[in-house]
Amino acid sequence: MPSSTQKSFSINTIIGPNTTLKVDIDTGGFTRIDGNVMGNVNASGRVVIGERARIKSDVSGTAITIGGVVCGNVIAGESLLILSTALVMGDIITRRIQVDNGCLIHGKVLVCPDEEEWNKAVGEHRDAQGIKSVLPVFSQAGKPSAASVAKPPSESKV
Repeated sequence: MPSSTQKSFSINTIIGPNTTLKVDIDTGGFTRIDGNVMGNVNASGRVVIGERARIKSDVSGTAITIGGVVCGNVIAGESLLILSTALVMGDIITRRIQVDNGCLIHGKVLVCPDEEEWNKAVGEHRDAQGIKSVLPVFSQAGKPSAASVAKPPSESKV
């Protein structure tokens, strides 16, 4: 029988090559992605995104390594390693970052080693994401439909 002082067992998640997921993923342990994901990835542990992985979503975890393509924001609670094969198209918030020569990053990079600065940056990011998720509802509310738009009168010759 395990003692109460041992850490709880965490299940690892592996998304292999030739796998495509269109769903949000929440994991409690180590997560490795070598396939395609269209949905947010939230891990309470380490995340490794392989060289052939393609992710169209936000990624968050404690320590993140990116070797493939991420089209979305990245939040790494401890550290972020971006390999030379990586492409990140989105904003990055982390406490520590290591970037290999040859990678491509298109977005803002915010490194916050201080706890107060980290909490502020993550809070502002989450607030901004919350506002963005509601904007499409409001932008569609005031638009007239194509059927309700009055057509200009046709020109008639007298």
